[in-house]
Amino acid sequence: MTRLSVNINKIATLRNSRGGNNPDLVQVAKDCELFGAQGITVHPRPDERHIRYQDVFDLKEIVTTEFNIEGNCQEQKFIDLVLANKPEQVTLVPDVLGQITSNHGWDTIANRDYLTEMISVFKQAGIRVSIFVDPIVEMVEGAAKTGTDRIELYTEAYATHYHQNRDEAIAPYIEAAELAHELGIGINAGHDLDLNNLKFFADNIPALDEVSIGHALISDALYFGLENTIQMYLRQLG
Repeated sequence: MTRLSVNINKIATLRNSRGGNNPDLVQVAKDCELFGAQGITVHPRPDERHIRYQDVFDLKEIVTTEFNIEGNCQEQKFIDLVLANKPEQVTLVPDVLGQITSNHGWDTIANRDYLTEMISVFKQAGIRVSIFVDPIVEMVEGAAKTGTDRIELYTEAYATHYHQNRDEAIAPYIEAAELAHELGIGINAGHDLDLNNLKFFADNIPALDEVSIGHALISDALYFGLENTIQMYLRQLG
């Protein structure tokens, strides 16, 4: 069964908007796990506009499922943070400074040597590595040559075109996932997956290990409540 990792960046954004510690990020992470989430994801950025670096240390102490830290490994501060906390998984994302949200995968061909070096650093520390990849077979083939354990398929294009033609929208993801599975790479996915499009995606992507969902899930929780929302997402994956 595909695992659900809840990205709690939006909780940190809400907390930071007023200062103080309301909502309590650590308590929310505990509650997400209590309500059925099988992982907690954070994506700290250099400006700490949502997840603060200290949050990562605090969360490492209490997460009992899987802790996934996403971020830009071109920032030495991020590398140091991950190595200091040794999460179960690190997801490498090619963000630029000041980027609002991740919007593309790695060019695994042009960045092969760099990725190979960085992936080795984290794997030597006992951390599973996933890299953000667009659903392009050449990028999947390139990923296989870096030594990564998994890829995370960037799903914005799927979500954007889902209501127009879901079969066309998912086709490149199926092709990319089938190739990744043949090459022995684990498959994660994330970005704009929600209650409307998640089930079709999970039902059609072979060997899907994990989805990381934050914005949509937290938005839905405003209406449905956090516990109920997590259960709703889990049912889409069941």
